Amino acid sequence: MSEVVLYRKYRPEKFKDVRGQEHVVSVLEAAIKGGNIGHAYLFSGSRGTGKTTVARILAREIGCDEKDLYEMDAASNRGIDDIRELRDAVATLPFSSEYKVYIIDEVHMLTKEAFNALLKTLEEPPKHAVFVLATTEIEKLPETIVSRCEAHTFRKPSQEMLRDMIIDVAKSEGFTLDEPSADLVAILSEGSYRDAHGILQKVLTVSKGKKISAEDIEKVTGAPKGTLVNDFLSSLSNKDKKTVISKVDEVVKNNLDVKTFVTLVLHKLRAALLMRHAPEQKESFKEQFSKEDLKFLEELSKEEGITLDVLEKILRVYDEVPRSYIPQLPLEVALMELL
Repeated sequence: MSEVVLYRKYRPEKFKDVRGQEHVVSVLEAAIKGGNIGHAYLFSGSRGTGKTTVARILAREIGCDEKDLYEMDAASNRGIDDIRELRDAVATLPFSSEYKVYIIDEVHMLTKEAFNALLKTLEEPPKHAVFVLATTEIEKLPETIVSRCEAHTFRKPSQEMLRDMIIDVAKSEGFTLDEPSADLVAILSEGSYRDAHGILQKVLTVSKGKKISAEDIEKVTGAPKGTLVNDFLSSLSNKDKKTVISKVDEVVKNNLDVKTFVTLVLHKLRAALLMRHAPEQKESFKEQFSKEDLKFLEELSKEEGITLDVLEKILRVYDEVPRSYIPQLPLEVALMELL
């Protein structure tokens, strides 16, 4: 396998290679084709969705070479002096391109004074300057900044998009993953292309063979085994309080991540309830689960103990776990309420 980090090796170089952001790419391509280049763009969305990647492609597509491309991390350069320095540099002409492009990542981290200084530049930018502001928290940006930018929202990739990308990358590296294994990586990456590449990198690095199984991924990532999740759900459907609590204890004793465990529980709960209320969805689940899991979920969907109330409470747990001093406590409380 290549020693180059997968996320960098497979980072899109052209608009046509960008996955899942067609609504952004199509607008940018049309603007470039029509010669309507904006002076400031705002790319917002969760981490690992391609904001910086698309910003770099935009810079290349408008003819900006490396000498005239500037990237700034606002998390590390957030003060007014940093923006004043940038503002002074913006006034100078490009070295060899028609445009100078400034990509400011994590722009929401700028101080109030820095935002005020940036605003003056955005209000009266030189013709050769193009700004691309990227943020994961657009709500923290002053409205005066947002209103002076062409805003684009980057969507989280669907599980199917991530799964297909994971399979493609693994194949390019000389490995094979079946769809349920790729789905597990997709779930664990939580909607981030970068995290999906990172997880896959770890799995491929330690793999002893060329065929990757779900067990290999569980071992490398520390994800709970599928059997543990299934046993938990069976005990929950049977209202077996003692056993279901013991399964949570098993997660903790094995030093498994509680949020990951809850994520996998939700994934299967959702599938079981959809099989009950929308049987036509079963076909799509054949790509997401192994034959054994699919059979288990079919049986689970018939159990009276699996209800929308259960799903809602576990969904609440997912939000509460990261904020809890004792990670498993929200799950234990929900189980005591349910049982």
